[in-house]
Amino acid sequence: MSSALKIVATENAPKAIGPYSQAVVANGMVFTAGQIGFDPKTMEVVPGDVQDQTRQVLKNLRAVVEEAGSSMDKVIKTTVFLKDMNDFAKMNEIYAEAFGNARPARSAVQAARLPRDVLVEIEAIALVGSQ
Repeated sequence: MSSALKIVATENAPKAIGPYSQAVVANGMVFTAGQIGFDPKTMEVVPGDVQDQTRQVLKNLRAVVEEAGSSMDKVIKTTVFLKDMNDFAKMNEIYAEAFGNARPARSAVQAARLPRDVLVEIEAIALVGSQ
């Protein structure tokens, strides 16, 4: 396996709003930064509730994962950060739709505060290539 790091950047997901990358590919895996419910065109949080934000988060996550040469069915682990754990069921409904039959390992936690005061943030690790 190569020890080289590949920085992933796509215009189909929000630009990094700090000194980090949308994702990094290393040793046959892609590690994404946490994605929030930003519209990549406006760089503003999408209006609506946790389901609307989750839908945008997963759209952004898909764009980053695909730019890295992977896909949602190759995601092996996600971490979900919620502003309010009472929103878990609503988030989970959209999450299940986005992943279809794929069932990556997952952790979900309530965070005291998320960037730009969003309701949900999700990061992922996925296989890249033909693994």
